[in-house]
Amino acid sequence: MAFALYSIDEAVDCKYVVMKSLSGQAKAGTVIHVMDTNENSEGIRVDYRVTKTGQNFVIKFPTIKEFCKWCRPDSFVARHYDSFTRKEIMNYLKVKDRSFTTFTLPIIIAALVVIWLISMLAIGGGAGVGVGIALSIVAALGIMYITKTTKEKMLVKLYGKVNTGISFK
Repeated sequence: MAFALYSIDEAVDCKYVVMKSLSGQAKAGTVIHVMDTNENSEGIRVDYRVTKTGQNFVIKFPTIKEFCKWCRPDSFVARHYDSFTRKEIMNYLKVKDRSFTTFTLPIIIAALVVIWLISMLAIGGGAGVGVGIALSIVAALGIMYITKTTKEKMLVKLYGKVNTGISFK
């Protein structure tokens, strides 16, 4: 999912989740609160505080685009940060960022290549084409189902940790 700001001033007084670790800065999966920003000819300066520890940091970026690659807003993680481990947060962000074109489609294409190679080399002829078509449909539907259920299971697990007393099935 793409995140973009038109002006760095929009980031002030907002909470973000750090997406990638940089030397001397908050680690990936940490929720930060942007306290102040400053933009000049050298780039952007961002003053932020790690919400859990209260540590203050300053980081500089050449462009707003680089800031948007480093962190992004996520109200669910910000609201329930104390309920999750860093590993769970990073897994949530990774799975949430998956889209059909960036995750599912490459897997389907790889599966189709393997299926067609095997069906044409092992079986060959008209029977190989029929088997290839049938297996292609089954593989594509299976991969789409598996990626969808993986995402749902991860979300149900996290919501289950947050919502005590409510059971999701």
